[in-house]
Amino acid sequence: MPILRLDALLQAEVAREPFQYAVVPDFIAPEAAAAIRADFPRIGYAGLLPVEATEHGPAFAALIEALESPATAEAFGQAFGVDLSGRSTMITVRGRCAARDGRIHTDSEAKLITALLYFNEGWEAAGGRLRLLRKPDDLNDIIAEVPPLSGTLVAFRRSDRSYHGHEPFVGVRRYVMVNWMASGFAARRELMRHRISAQAKRLFPPAAEAAPPQAEKEPVHG
Repeated sequence: MPILRLDALLQAEVAREPFQYAVVPDFIAPEAAAAIRADFPRIGYAGLLPVEATEHGPAFAALIEALESPATAEAFGQAFGVDLSGRSTMITVRGRCAARDGRIHTDSEAKLITALLYFNEGWEAAGGRLRLLRKPDDLNDIIAEVPPLSGTLVAFRRSDRSYHGHEPFVGVRRYVMVNWMASGFAARRELMRHRISAQAKRLFPPAAEAAPPQAEKEPVHG
């Protein structure tokens, strides 16, 4: 069985206003999602990591291979009306969330499509639920709120209005983020930034932070 339910994405309703987005529960079937959770990288600090900076098992590796396939690019391109053939992908991983995370942002112009795949077995917390928003300064002006449950996909086409963020949460919050990039140079530049950040956090693990989301200088994704 395929890992990704690309047919579910193509059948999903893609909202058009105020920006293009789709939410697809069980984009990864429960059995496959459970295997990926078991093989998910063990990450002890907050922040996004390039896939190659992590240690993971075969089910997770198979997921990454599926995400990088031409068929996946074709399906996401068809869903959002963007030609993604030949576009570079950037895949990053998060294992934990810090109190500072969740600042409202739109993603950089280097990103064409953002896809977030969640791998949390359950979610009872009020914080950490992704909110798609109408404004850059109001976390409660919500278009959609999505708990980061295992197998759920949230995808959107980046625009100057594609605001998203979440209420604070501290603890394990697992997801894989895929970005189809405007250029290969942009992908390499972003990945280098994440590599440097990951190396710094390994050497100097950050202390717990209690700052509210809006206090963070750099946007924190997903």
